[in-house]
Parts: sequence; structure tokens; C-alpha cells
Amino acid sequence: MSSHHIVRDNQEPALIIANGADCSDALLQQLMEWSPYVLALDGAVHRLLARKLRFDAWLGDFDSSEGLDVETMASMGPVERVHALDQDKTDLQKGIEFLIAKGHAAANILWATGRRADHTFNNMATLWRYHDQITLSILDDHSRVYPMGRQFKKWYPAATQLSLIPVGYAGGIFSKNLAYPLNNHRLELPFSTGSSNAVAEDGFVEITYAEGHLLMMECFD
Repeated sequence: MSSHHIVRDNQEPALIIANGADCSDALLQQLMEWSPYVLALDGAVHRLLARKLRFDAWLGDFDSSEGLDVETMASMGPVERVHALDQDKTDLQKGIEFLIAKGHAAANILWATGRRADHTFNNMATLWRYHDQITLSILDDHSRVYPMGRQFKKWYPAATQLSLIPVGYAGGIFSKNLAYPLNNHRLELPFSTGSSNAVAEDGFVEITYAEGHLLMMECFD
């Protein structure tokens, strides 16, 4: 079984495990080992139990609890069950709000992409809903996605693939050290996005924008 008790609460991001496509075992194990708190969303519990991976809480309406591996669950020790019935919110939204209420400042999210396209789209858009309350990132084997504040500066190696995707729209965008510079650009779905840009040379990438919302997608392949 995986153990994640070696880090202190609130010293590292919590981990939310949704029920989308799998990631590599290496990424899963890495994040679980360094996460002080692991929250499983509804149907994901079956896949975690099959791998005998330890988690702290299970949240949802439990409509997928049929066939639950009760023996393995019991062997893990206490697992908090959080019954969340609000049908106007997704399981991910309810999970994020649960962590905010518990005082977590940041969370990584796994298994939130792939499988159903509507879930992937909603999950990424949801990040901006809670941007001012908790730091969130969605990770899979190919990318890291997170809301980008109005002023952004980060060091990258040359040729790192970066995509700037508007949630709705974003305007007044300026960049430094991108292969395809942005100079007072406006991006708006579905008409224009900043997909498949790249870092021009080793060093800091700087991006500012005046209005709207942008997602940063760091692409690894």
C-alpha cells in the first residue's frame, strides 16, 4: 500500500483523484507519496482499492458504491466518507469546496482528463471558479493545467511547449520569450486560442493580460 504520512499537513498540496483516464503509475505514486491528504471522488474509489492505494476521504453521492471492496477499505484504517448530494455541482466542484472548508491552500488533481470529453472540459473550466480560494492544478502524463493570474513569470528551458487557453476570453495579452509573441492580443473561444506556443530560449517567460481568464497548459510531449 502507498503511504503519504511522511509529509506534514498543509506543507504540500492535497491530492484529488477524479474518475477520468488513468495516468502512469509513476506520476500517481509520486503525487500520493508527497500529498498530506488524498481525496477520492466517488467512482475512483474502486480503482484505488484495486491498486491497494491509501486515501483519506471518499466524497460523492455514493451511487457507485455497489461492489465496493469492503475488506480492502477496512484494512486501510479510517477513511472519512463525505456524502455530497448537491446535483447542481460536479463531484470535482464538491471535492474542491470540501478541501477549502478544511483549510487546504492548494491541491493537485489527477484522473481529471480523458474518457468523457464533457468531464474534461468542465474540469478544466472549474479551476477558475475557485482561483481566489485555493491553488489548483490538473495533471496527467502529458500536461499540467492551471489558472494563470494577470501577471505571470516563470523560468523554462527553451522549446518547452506552452498553450494559453482562454476560459471564455482574455484580452490585452503581452508576452516575453515566447516563440510566437503576443502583443496586445485577444483570445476567445471558439475563435482563437494560444495553443502550441513554445519558449524561445532558456529563461523566464513573462505574460500579462488585462481582462478575462486564461489557463496555462505546460505540455510535456
